[in-house]
Amino acid sequence: MEQEKKLVRMRELVSILREAGKAYYQESRELMSNYEYDRLYDELLALEKETGVVWGGSPTSQVGYEVLSELPKEAHESPMLSLDKTKEPGALAEWLGEKEGLLSWKLDGLTIVLTYREGRLFKAVTRGNGEVGEVITGNAKVFANVPLSISYQGELVLRGEAVIQYSDFYKINEEIEDVDARYKNPRNLCSGSVRQLNNEITARRNVKFFAFSLVKAEGIDFKNSREQELLWLLGQGFDVVEYRRVDRKTVEAAVEAFAKAVPDNDFPSDGLVLLLDDIAYGRSLGRTAKFPRDSIAFKWADEIQETRLSYIEWSASRTGLINPVAVFEPVELEGTTVSRASVHNVSIVEALALGEGDRITVYKANMIIPQIAENLTRSGTVRIPKACPVCNGPTEIREENEVKTLYCTNSECQAKKIKGFSLFVSRDAMNIDGLSEATLEKFVDAGFVREFSDLFHLERYREQIVSMEGFGEKSYENLLASVERAKDTTMARFLYGLGIAGIGVANAKLLCKAFDYDFEKLRQGTKEEFEETPGIGPVIADSLQAYFQSEKNRAEVDRMLELVTFHDEMPSADELVLGGKTFVITGSVEHFANRNEAKALIESLGGKVTGSVTAKTDYLINNDQTSNSSKNKKAKELGIPILTEEEFLKMVRQE
Repeated sequence: MEQEKKLVRMRELVSILREAGKAYYQESRELMSNYEYDRLYDELLALEKETGVVWGGSPTSQVGYEVLSELPKEAHESPMLSLDKTKEPGALAEWLGEKEGLLSWKLDGLTIVLTYREGRLFKAVTRGNGEVGEVITGNAKVFANVPLSISYQGELVLRGEAVIQYSDFYKINEEIEDVDARYKNPRNLCSGSVRQLNNEITARRNVKFFAFSLVKAEGIDFKNSREQELLWLLGQGFDVVEYRRVDRKTVEAAVEAFAKAVPDNDFPSDGLVLLLDDIAYGRSLGRTAKFPRDSIAFKWADEIQETRLSYIEWSASRTGLINPVAVFEPVELEGTTVSRASVHNVSIVEALALGEGDRITVYKANMIIPQIAENLTRSGTVRIPKACPVCNGPTEIREENEVKTLYCTNSECQAKKIKGFSLFVSRDAMNIDGLSEATLEKFVDAGFVREFSDLFHLERYREQIVSMEGFGEKSYENLLASVERAKDTTMARFLYGLGIAGIGVANAKLLCKAFDYDFEKLRQGTKEEFEETPGIGPVIADSLQAYFQSEKNRAEVDRMLELVTFHDEMPSADELVLGGKTFVITGSVEHFANRNEAKALIESLGGKVTGSVTAKTDYLINNDQTSNSSKNKKAKELGIPILTEEEFLKMVRQE
């Protein structure tokens, strides 16, 4: 109990200190005095030493950010099987028999396997295909609640789910002004966040980890109980999935209690999991080719309502994709009224044989997202539009991986333009205040704006804009001032604002850095050069090359480059104190969170870090200068100086 009280207090302190740090460093406001902050920090530090637990989100832990070119693959020691499923609560009681079990949420995120050695997080691997996963150790270290250190010193292997809360999902989507670029659901956002090549992005996404299964922890007596395993993991500092202990008499009531909690649950889930508490008995059951026999998944029996399809609405986006949306007579589902459901693509429209007036059944997938379950009348009278609903230009059906989608082929389509302009003026791009999508639509309709560069010449239409509804002299002046400020920007903002397919905020920054903040060099880049940038694969490289090879795009970019100035701060020659120097780092580090952090400092100062000592190496960094390691021996043979961290930091004037 004492350990649990300390862990509860630690969570309070981590939350308080993180909020205070965010307010101070990001928002220039103080929630507490420096004295109070230091007092709470010291209390947290002492508790971490007492318990042996340090969470990745703790302000006492300094996890270095790293950028990878790709995620390495690794086979799991034992395959991660799927679970057999049922939708009948009564079937769970029958499955349990006379045994007791643990009923828990089946969280809808990304399954992760964590390995700890000597009390420290050693490795994190995604589920992948069940046999082989991707190594995401650097990303797991910046999950909001994963312990970096625990008190148990043996090898610990556990499984759990990485998830992003709905509240964080909505907050992240609200910050993306381009509606088409927003994430579809928390699971997709979580998957992309966990599998990032740049873990600084992962850290910003507030990913949480909930343990649901202990695989290995030698030397601990769990009294043959899965519940004892989860309680032990709680004591080690892990969050575990919420569960209830049940038997055949109580399991159906527990299912009902979980169901009632779904609407207020901040974590995405797609059902429940029932696990036998008796470890030995569960193992004795073995497994089938596909499923373990000691656990079973429960999927919610979807509430299905019958209604009448009114029509299919075709919604155009800035990429040209035209999405079908079913509009039907309103029905009550899971406590809310719904009247619309995405049909996703042409293939689904055809498979459902939809037609106006058809009787359809609808449900909420995972009790959240409205979907069509079945078309009872299947008239098949819906016609795929041959003209875009926005510009009336020609459409075409494209088929990829046997899935048909509809596109507008008109490059001048207003939907593409409005969405494209909206992205260009958004906060992460050129950051021009006063140009909402509705205002942009008015300007496009009036002929004021046809290209991005026209946004910098709105003074030509002063009289017309001032007389527009919702505008006046003051609004016009504010808009022009915002446009003027936008002319002084960064290369990454400008590149992102161009709306090149696949180029987001993060990889725009990586591209600018890779091409030395030289836009001319970037626009002349080859596909091969683009692919050398971390996070840029062949598809995005093709998009970049195609964009800059377009004569129309080149001319438009030239017009804008005459108007905008980039203020990216390139390091001066004086700052690049390690220019031309090659380093090798070996052994443990004390002044950095890890070797990657030391590597980042060296590279930021113009140096280079390699993995092996050669005649081209200028310095070896190793705190143990007397070590007989192969790298130390090689350095001594070649007469290469071996520096401690302190000596290295003095060299670069960091201390």
